[in-house]
Amino acid sequence: MLLVEGTSRISLAVKYLTQSTWSHAALYVGDALMKIRPGAPAGALIEADLERGVIAVPLAKYAAANTRICRAVGLTPDDCRAVVSYMIDSLGKHYDLRNVVDLMRYLLPQPPVPLRWRRRMLALGSGDPTRAICSTLIAQAFQSVRYPILPQVSSVFVEGGGKGQTLIGELQHIRHHSLFTPRDFDVSPYFQIVKPSIERNFDYKTMRWAEPPGERPGVA
Repeated sequence: MLLVEGTSRISLAVKYLTQSTWSHAALYVGDALMKIRPGAPAGALIEADLERGVIAVPLAKYAAANTRICRAVGLTPDDCRAVVSYMIDSLGKHYDLRNVVDLMRYLLPQPPVPLRWRRRMLALGSGDPTRAICSTLIAQAFQSVRYPILPQVSSVFVEGGGKGQTLIGELQHIRHHSLFTPRDFDVSPYFQIVKPSIERNFDYKTMRWAEPPGERPGVA
């Protein structure tokens, strides 16, 4: 998936509230869309756009943007296809503005109500399955195959026969998809950060550096 540092006003608000560089997320589906939709862009991304809803766009759209590539570690080929199919099936959905408002209200540094009540403030989006925002749509796609992003963890204890409680394990709880932001995929322990330069066997010895004028041979 691709995380993007946007520059619009809503992007700046998302970055401020999440304390993160990333304000937008899109999922790379490769050429899968071309096989079923002639004319679709090769190497496509699927994203939820504020104005146009869920759409497919070429990678070139973000060629000049500050981006980060995240890859789900260990995702099986079958589950990968299922995630891609989920995104393709979501094309045409509308953008869920109510989810944006609720999410920002949840993320406010100083909410107007006590912390323990913040979760109850949320209406969890419009409730309309035909609506989504960028990060929640991708969260739904991965949760459809039960792939973790940032699950909530609870400890499981048993009585220790008079010696107090003994920890025997942990349970993972799926967070509601409407609470995910682009930042969550960046900090998730289950998504690998991919840097293309390093993946292509980067060798710093091959770089060409411009020398200061005074250090060039024959230049005073």
